[in-house]
Amino acid sequence: MAKDTTPGRPDPAADMAREGKRLSRGFGRLAALGVLLVIGGVVGLVYTGLATLTSMLLFGWLLLIGGAVGLLQAIQSRGTSYFWLAVVVAALNIAAGIVVIRHPEGSAEALTMFAALLFLTGGVFRLVGSVVVRGPQFGWTLLQGAFGLLLGLLVLFDWPDSSRYVLGVFFSLALLFDGLGLIAVGVGGRRIVGMVTPEPAAAAGTPPESSESATDQSNN
Repeated sequence: MAKDTTPGRPDPAADMAREGKRLSRGFGRLAALGVLLVIGGVVGLVYTGLATLTSMLLFGWLLLIGGAVGLLQAIQSRGTSYFWLAVVVAALNIAAGIVVIRHPEGSAEALTMFAALLFLTGGVFRLVGSVVVRGPQFGWTLLQGAFGLLLGLLVLFDWPDSSRYVLGVFFSLALLFDGLGLIAVGVGGRRIVGMVTPEPAAAAGTPPESSESATDQSNN
């Protein structure tokens, strides 16, 4: 029975092929973005001082923009019970963003000190918890606590010089791993789309087998 190829009738195979091409292009853009992030992460690991300054400026602008958006939302919700709380939070975000943008180096020193204290307290709590509880993950928790404590001490002993590279290293590693994840998703998505998308010949309604059989019949 011949396949219905009436003009104007929807062709599911052709629609699937077009959708597959669109998805493949989308996954390709995702992989390209991942490559850019990986390049940025590698460059940041080489130039840690520049990466630290860039991360602080981005953080400041995020605080400033978030505070401005929060202030607009607070103005729109005036008359509610949480109006003044929203205004105060938005004003604090705006003020913090301005301070970070105007003094990125001093802000980096403060955040580095805060990160060192977090590593120290987290490491101590993990060490004490692993010794007291002695659960099934005792060795892994003990190792995590020792690593956090050692990292916090290293950052703290080298402060404020450590503020020039610690945040930049963390920022660059985040870019690097996020980029690798996007590349994996993009490449894997393109591969899956290519596996489930019909071939162009099948989408056009002329499979290779049917064309070969028609040629054999004409020869007979």
